[in-house]
This record gives sequence, structure tokens and C-alpha cells, in this order.
Amino acid sequence: MWKWHKNLNLETNLNKNLVDNFKKHAKISGVLFVLFGISGILFPTFMTITTVMLIAYIMLFAGVTSGVLTWRSNREDWVGWLKSFILIMASFFILYYPMQGAAALGLIFAIYFFIDAFASFSLALSMRPQKIWLVWFFNAITSLALGVLFVVGWPMSSLFLIGILVGISLLFDGVALLLGGAFVKDIDENNTGDKDEI
Repeated sequence: MWKWHKNLNLETNLNKNLVDNFKKHAKISGVLFVLFGISGILFPTFMTITTVMLIAYIMLFAGVTSGVLTWRSNREDWVGWLKSFILIMASFFILYYPMQGAAALGLIFAIYFFIDAFASFSLALSMRPQKIWLVWFFNAITSLALGVLFVVGWPMSSLFLIGILVGISLLFDGVALLLGGAFVKDIDENNTGDKDEI
């Protein structure tokens, strides 16, 4: 396809650097993601608490940043101060009561899965004459089952379901990174072989 040459423009050189960096770091990142994913699946409660804490610290950072921006831009903006206050207080609540934070996060996941199931059912029924409707119907059933799983044992189910879902997500991300790095490496080796023949 495209041949790499040292005289090509700066944008192509930057893309080559991005590809080289991706090849170099994809294997390391992929292995780490796979290990984190497996540990999340094997120890879901630990992964749930870690996820909840991460969300709490992100909310704390967002609240402090919002307060600083409100201070610098418009100190009389009470909505900005209220937003900052709510984010900071919610983050402190989650940090001090991580079990309740996990329960709240589980409820948010359940609501998300039910909304996704409703949207997927609607899309599947609207596409019914086409063969692709079965894919959307399967997606809707899966989302509905996950939503029911969260609700049936709520709040205790949140302690392990969140960790399992995050672990599965990290595992698949790691596999995708490993496969992507191998794919880019093969393409680069093929291009290098083509250049050597020229």
C-alpha cells in the first residue's frame, strides 16, 4: 500500500513515529491490561472497590477544577460553585463509604443496561425484515439480562458484578492491544521487505 520513505512530508513522519511507538508499547500495555482484567475477574470485589475509588478521585479532581475555573472566570456564578460543591462532597462520600458508592454505581449500571436494552429492542423491531435485526435483538437480550442481574441482588450484587464487568473489559482491551500491535508489526515488516526488494 503506502511505502515509507525518508523524504516524505512531516505528517507522514509523525504517523511513522506513532506507529513505531504503538508497536513498542502495545505489547507491554496489552499484557498489563490482560493481567488487570484477569485479576478483576478472579477478585471482583477488589476491582469494584478500586473502580469506585478511581471514580471518586476523578470526581474530586473535577470538583476542584470546576471551583478554580469558577473563581477565575465568574466568582458570582452560584451554579458553578454548586457544581463544584456537589462533586467534591460526592467524592468525599464515596471515599469514606466505598460500599455505598459501589451500590450507587451498580444502580447506575442497571439503569444504563435497561435503557440500552430498550433502545436495542426498538432498533431490532424497526429493522425486522433485515437479517441484521437478530444482532440487535441479541444485544437487547444481553443488556436486559445484565440489568436484571444488577437489580436482583442489589446492592450486594454490585460488589462483584462491577468488578467482573471491568475485568472483562480490561481483558478484551488487552487482547485487542496485543493483536493490534502484532498486526501493525506484520504490516511494517511487510513494508520493510518491499523496500529492501526495491
